[in-house]
Amino acid sequence: MGLAYLDFDFSGDAHGHGSFDAMASATPAQLPALQAEVLAVLDWAERQFGPAAPLEEGGTWDYALHGVREVATPLDVRYVPGAARLDFEPGDPDPPRVTLTLTLTGTEDFCSALREAFGD
Repeated sequence: MGLAYLDFDFSGDAHGHGSFDAMASATPAQLPALQAEVLAVLDWAERQFGPAAPLEEGGTWDYALHGVREVATPLDVRYVPGAARLDFEPGDPDPPRVTLTLTLTGTEDFCSALREAFGD
C-alpha cells in the first residue's frame, strides 16, 4: 500500500531493532485521509504481529502517536524604510491544521515486513 501523507525515516540499533518516524500535517479536508493512513499502518501491524508492546518487555513492535492542532494566522509584513523595523498586521486565521507524529519501533522481522508492506 502506498502512503501519501506518512513518509517514514528509519533508524536502527545494534540489537537489530528499528524505528520508523513520520510526521504529517493536514487541513480539515485532508484529515480523514491522514487518519486512514495512520489506522491502516497500525491495523496492519496489529494483524501481522499482535498487540503493541514495549520491545524491552518482549514485544515485537510498539508505537507512539501524538497530535497537535494548530491555527496559523498569516501576517502582512511590511518593511518600514528608514525606521529600521518591520510592521506586522495579522490577517484572517487559516483553518486549523492537525499535525500527527507516528513512531513505530520493532524487531528486525517487523521492520522488514513494514518496509515490504508500505515501502521505505
